[in-house]
Amino acid sequence: MSEQSSSAEPRTSLRATLPPETPDLHGAYPRLSKAQLETLSAYGVRRTVAPSEVLLAAGEPSEYFYVVLQGRFGVFEDYDGRRRLIRVHGPGRFLGGLSILTGQVEFVTVAALQAGEVLAVPAERLRELVLHDIELGDQLLRALLVRRSLLISSGSGFRIVGTRTSPETQRLRSFAARNRLPHRFLDIERDAVAETLMRQLGISPQDLPIVIVPGHDVLRNPSNAELAEATGLSRRPGQRDLFDLIVVGAGPSGLAAAVYGASEGLHTLILDTMATGGQAATSSRIENYLGFPAGISGAELADRATIQAEKFGARITIPGEARALQRADGHYTVRAEADLAVEGRSVIIATGALYRKLDVPRLAEFETSSIYYAATRFEAQQCAREPVAIVGGGNSAGQAASFLAQSVPKVYLLVRHGDLHRDMSQYLIDQISAIPNVEVRYHTEVRELLGDQTLAGLVVENNSTGERDRLDVGALFVFIGATPCTSWLVNTIELDQDGFVLTGERAAAAGVDVRPQLLETSWPGVFAIGDVRSGSVKRVASAVGEGAMAVHLIEAQFGQETMNSSFDDDPAGDRTRSIDK
Repeated sequence: MSEQSSSAEPRTSLRATLPPETPDLHGAYPRLSKAQLETLSAYGVRRTVAPSEVLLAAGEPSEYFYVVLQGRFGVFEDYDGRRRLIRVHGPGRFLGGLSILTGQVEFVTVAALQAGEVLAVPAERLRELVLHDIELGDQLLRALLVRRSLLISSGSGFRIVGTRTSPETQRLRSFAARNRLPHRFLDIERDAVAETLMRQLGISPQDLPIVIVPGHDVLRNPSNAELAEATGLSRRPGQRDLFDLIVVGAGPSGLAAAVYGASEGLHTLILDTMATGGQAATSSRIENYLGFPAGISGAELADRATIQAEKFGARITIPGEARALQRADGHYTVRAEADLAVEGRSVIIATGALYRKLDVPRLAEFETSSIYYAATRFEAQQCAREPVAIVGGGNSAGQAASFLAQSVPKVYLLVRHGDLHRDMSQYLIDQISAIPNVEVRYHTEVRELLGDQTLAGLVVENNSTGERDRLDVGALFVFIGATPCTSWLVNTIELDQDGFVLTGERAAAAGVDVRPQLLETSWPGVFAIGDVRSGSVKRVASAVGEGAMAVHLIEAQFGQETMNSSFDDDPAGDRTRSIDK
């Protein structure tokens, strides 16, 4: 990757000879055509820019989308009172990142390197354009997604300072990674810059972890909600809002429900504990999802779906962990963390399931440093120099093995039975068999975890022969099934013996008064979709389909209610009137 960099102060950088324009990297910096510029011109205004003028400031939300008409503009890391030039753009290119669509703060600063001219398009007008101009909108979206990936991989963005063995530090890093927020981790035990920074800020080790977001005070061990607020991720709904549809859970099924619901004009809210995308967002590549023959990463799929939902007007609140579901006066109330209570006419439960944990001694001791339940770029960076072990025989384990093998010297895939075909797709089996640094060990289970603070190895046992062996690995990935996220629903709607939500005929068998529709729970107007639903197919495509189907059923239910209300209000009992009248 060829990018421009300088450690000089901003004014020194701007006085120097202008650096060359950064090459287009993976389609991140396309030059817009004359026709596209004419289209954008109808939405914005031309304005001159003075040398050194800042158009986009790190830590602040974007009010405008800028296209360069004349001059050169620099993209800077804005950190610790200094700016480091990382990219340069000229005429025909647009400035800014994914935040222009998501409403988050900017993670870099954009300033003029010389006098110039730009086309300034208000953020709201750009969102209208993306909605109506499919070709231009798709090009912009692709470029912005790649730009976000480049920022993440380069370590740009805000700083998290702490130690890699601290549970609170790991919590913040995980939250930032799962939400695809550009950031850099500074470990005070390994990074001299971190120690210097702490002295400058007057921070003691007892204050760690801290988060430094440009334009904000230093955040000392912030909650996930505080970090979300500082980065513009969180947008809490008003307490008096009445939603047509509340979607609890922002995995593929929940996002699909939000997209279809909002696109049909339903006032829609999505709540999620951690991030959009759910477990699917932790997949390095999904290769069997319809319409993506080359595959698509779970993170990109989640980003696209999130933007699509917001484009149609859905509101997303993260973090927003559901704590209780109540009903009264024909409406439902979802009570969430931080005293958040939202009311809706219908609810879709899409909370999914969490990966189960190994029943092995010392597990909690290593969970903050060496044991993972997802395999994304974040985890790959953590363990790139050492062999790793993966426990599981399903698609998630296979995807993790294929992905991690690209960056670690050795991958052990530990399967407790003797046949990968039992739970894994054939395309993944073929991939794994062709990767030389992946070793599949059948009939193998983990018995002991070795090491001090960080994992140094495993003791594994062949469950057929009883033979034990040691594997020298620095990280353990666990994909052994899932437990439904339904603890907040106990003593409300009907669940099966394993805690999954009963729907349709199975919910009817539980003895409810009104026969539920397909996907409807034992409470009328409350639906369950995706992995949390009893008997669901654990695939992204089926989850998305259930999201669309649930919205269709809700619309039909709303239509029937409207019709009944119309009949009730009609003294003549004229049942020939249209619902729309």
